[in-house]
Amino acid sequence: MLKNILQKVADIESNEVRATASSFLFVFILMAAYYILRPVRDAMASDWSDSEVSQLWTLNFFISTGIVALYGFVVSRVKFSRLVPSIYTFFAASFILFYLSISLFSDRTFIDKSFYVWLSVFSMFHLSVFWSYMSDLFNREQAKRLFAIIAAGASAGALMGPLIPTLFAGMVGTDGLTLVAALMLIIPIPIIIYLAKLKVTDLHNEDVKADLSAIKIGGNPFAGFKSFVTDPYLLAIGAFILLYTMIGSFVYFEQKNLLAEFDRATRTQILGGIDWIINVLTFGVAFLATGRIVKKMGMSFTLASIPVLICAGILILAFAPIITVLLALQVTRRAGNYAVTKPAREMLFTEVDKETRFKAKPVIDVVVYRGGDTITAWLFTGLTEGLGLGFATVGIIGGGIAALWAGVGIFMGKLYDKK
Repeated sequence: MLKNILQKVADIESNEVRATASSFLFVFILMAAYYILRPVRDAMASDWSDSEVSQLWTLNFFISTGIVALYGFVVSRVKFSRLVPSIYTFFAASFILFYLSISLFSDRTFIDKSFYVWLSVFSMFHLSVFWSYMSDLFNREQAKRLFAIIAAGASAGALMGPLIPTLFAGMVGTDGLTLVAALMLIIPIPIIIYLAKLKVTDLHNEDVKADLSAIKIGGNPFAGFKSFVTDPYLLAIGAFILLYTMIGSFVYFEQKNLLAEFDRATRTQILGGIDWIINVLTFGVAFLATGRIVKKMGMSFTLASIPVLICAGILILAFAPIITVLLALQVTRRAGNYAVTKPAREMLFTEVDKETRFKAKPVIDVVVYRGGDTITAWLFTGLTEGLGLGFATVGIIGGGIAALWAGVGIFMGKLYDKK
């Protein structure tokens, strides 16, 4: 029945059905598990001060940079078909260990902070490794036909995952949710082994190998610094993404502080609900509107539209610091970024050659992005804990950063159109 349905709605051959369905299930489970863990992690932050969260973000910056380099080193020396199941086994075991550690330590602050950083590391790899494995499984012609079907599994998982903490955090608690997600991450391991078999028996792609040149070039994130600092176009992209991360960090810290009055289970339910709404809006807007916006309104409008909305939202929040306004701002910011700003900014990289893109993108994605998080975290901490500024004043500063972000978006769009 599954074969008949798939062949009616998609361009798929009978020998590809099992591999496609298994890949769909694989990424569905990955995304669902991640979106169970994400609100659990973010609910923890409201228990800590701004300076404590800033310390964790700084630690995450250095760990992320180091692991990207380590991954680039390992992937060039280990057979990829063995590396992928090892990576997911390692992450599944790590989250089970976090759950078991809760009962072993009376003071769980260290465990919670370690989990907070570690999930950020996991978020860097779970989808990247999956799609690298897909390119090792399907040939180029199959990828053109089948990857959209498989990607729908990621969207479905992103919609299903947040519902679990939203509905059940009050009953099973955040610790129970951690165990559920950890056990879910074990399921892809036999699927990976099964897919390796189907690669030979069904797909007959024994000679297909993933092109991991981008990962190897990105193994040393500092290799692309020369390309980055000497190209005005890449510097403009870097400035746009730096301001993007700064606004995200500002709103995150305001969210953390406003949610502090709720218990952790309630925070998890609220954040899970936000994730679900954002994923629904992202899917709808990206599917129906983003391409039309770029085509009809131009790149400058596309890049600047969300920053303008965020600027207005932050200024409203500054003078009306209530949870409803914050949730509306978060939904607008994240759904707009995922559905409009992120696809548009990825289009910017199509105007540079492959070598430059591979060398400079790790600098922008790791050093600029994570570094922007770290800098903004300490800036926010300095404004609140150092200077003692109130919510309204900090909000006005955030609105100014969003306005600058919009200006850079307009400038970046004009550069793109010239190219």
